[in-house]
Amino acid sequence: MSKTALYIVTGSSKGIGKALVQQLLKDPNNQVIGVARSQEQLKNPRFKGLAMDLSNLQEILKNVDAMFPSGDFGKIALVNNAGWIGEIEHLGKMSPESIYKIFALNTISPTILMNAFIEKYAGLKEAERLIVNISSGAAKKAIDGWACYSSSKAAINLLSEAAALEAELDESGIRVFSVAPGVVDTAMQSDIRAADKKSFSLLDKFVGLKENKLLSTPDHSASKLIALMEEPERFKGVLQDVREY
Repeated sequence: MSKTALYIVTGSSKGIGKALVQQLLKDPNNQVIGVARSQEQLKNPRFKGLAMDLSNLQEILKNVDAMFPSGDFGKIALVNNAGWIGEIEHLGKMSPESIYKIFALNTISPTILMNAFIEKYAGLKEAERLIVNISSGAAKKAIDGWACYSSSKAAINLLSEAAALEAELDESGIRVFSVAPGVVDTAMQSDIRAADKKSFSLLDKFVGLKENKLLSTPDHSASKLIALMEEPERFKGVLQDVREY
């Protein structure tokens, strides 16, 4: 009998994170810890929900032990999925609070969780260990109105590459990926379509993606992430895009 696999998924109450939790729980060998501000408990004994604000450092530190439990696991994976598009506005017109929260949630929180995951599980070499950070195609391009979002995701890409290099040098065996999930029909896309065109010149393009049914589904992106986590040896680079595999 194979050992239990543990998946820690942030942003698990909606969108890609919710779809990922639902699909992972279909496998009776999987245990899932879901972390989100509005996370509720599910009627599944293999699921544990942690309701917390990942942009709040003290809440993260208070819950670290619960997020990363000890156990005889065959696989342990951290999926840093929680993220926020933030205020879609040009620099010079953004609120300081919005700027702070975008980087706190999109960059600082995943970094803290990666650090805690590696500290906890680096020595557990008999288990397969993975870190999957959810990035964005926006990490590789300048988009007006998204300066903070794009740069917060660009930081995640480089952080992931550095963490993978460190894992190789430390011979920890931990695999690290940063994955762009595609343009997915989630609440974030609704926020994007509600933007002012003066603050976001690509507004018509994103409205058109919805109107022409060109958005991917959370289930599709979740299934692609699971494919990567089930066979990580097939993926050689750190930076991945679900539209390319």
